[in-house]
Amino acid sequence: MLRVGVIGCGGMGKDHIKRLTNKIQGAEVVAVSDVFEESAKQAAAICGAKVYTDANELINDPDVDAVFIVSPGFAHVESLLAAIKAGKRIFCEKPLCTTAEDCLKVVEAEVESGKHLIQLGFMRRYDKGYMQVKEALTSGEYGEPLILHCTHRNPEVGTNYTTPMAVHDTAIHEIDVLHWLVDDEYESAQVIMPKVTKYSHSELKDPQIMLLRTKKGVCIDVEVFVNCKFGYDINCEVVCEDGAIKMPSPIYPSIRKNAAVATTIDTDCFVRFKDAYDTEVQDWVDAAAEGVINGPTAWDGYLAAITADALVKAQETGAVEQINAAVEKPEFYK
Repeated sequence: MLRVGVIGCGGMGKDHIKRLTNKIQGAEVVAVSDVFEESAKQAAAICGAKVYTDANELINDPDVDAVFIVSPGFAHVESLLAAIKAGKRIFCEKPLCTTAEDCLKVVEAEVESGKHLIQLGFMRRYDKGYMQVKEALTSGEYGEPLILHCTHRNPEVGTNYTTPMAVHDTAIHEIDVLHWLVDDEYESAQVIMPKVTKYSHSELKDPQIMLLRTKKGVCIDVEVFVNCKFGYDINCEVVCEDGAIKMPSPIYPSIRKNAAVATTIDTDCFVRFKDAYDTEVQDWVDAAAEGVINGPTAWDGYLAAITADALVKAQETGAVEQINAAVEKPEFYK
């Protein structure tokens, strides 16, 4: 049984504690930590865990085999470095860290440790639809991928949602899953701003078209439209040399009524990717118990950070921005 300590007991933290307690096999939440003690106590009531208000104390608890980090992004770097030092297996919700510099510190610390300890919470790699596309590409039957057409549409966002958040909070998922699909890293980024929807506000340009080019020359367009009104609509099509592969939508019945045919579209990302969340955490538990990491790595977190930085800059300039890592990808992650 993998004994897990959870850092961060907010909404997603509580969701993961419930998942680890009620759905996941082979894991037990033995400790929780939050700077707000009452929040930690409420989370502990779900699973009967010990309560900490100091993440470092949880990390160094000898009864904790592995650490699950769900705290705010700005707090990740300290917990990650402490957990690496303690040699604990780690699941970290995205982002790895809030700056590329901090991500690189974590990468360097993990490499120096000599052990693959960190899995990053980009759950789309565990979605059945994306996995089917990945399997088709890996088969080689359709030739090399050339172009990707993608959409990330959300019904609506609040007035606190700003233009850069279209990258950091929304397209960040495509940034990770798409380079994984085509097994390549990014070279450049550009953002095109179409006419703004009437449902936006002064601090948000919506929709946006984000263009990425990989080092092998694959061209990617991602439509990000966070006030589309009609649903949470995720699509991905890969155009290859010998065919095109389109990710299936979630399966809902086609209903005929009132002289119309209709099919449900999800309106909530946590409903759309519910199974992916469960699958990724079960995979992490199974792998951590065996001392390995199967999912997104710390390097993937660093790559996401530098790509996001380039896209945000491109939002401001409209130019094609180069994506350059400060270091070569270590052999450790190859």
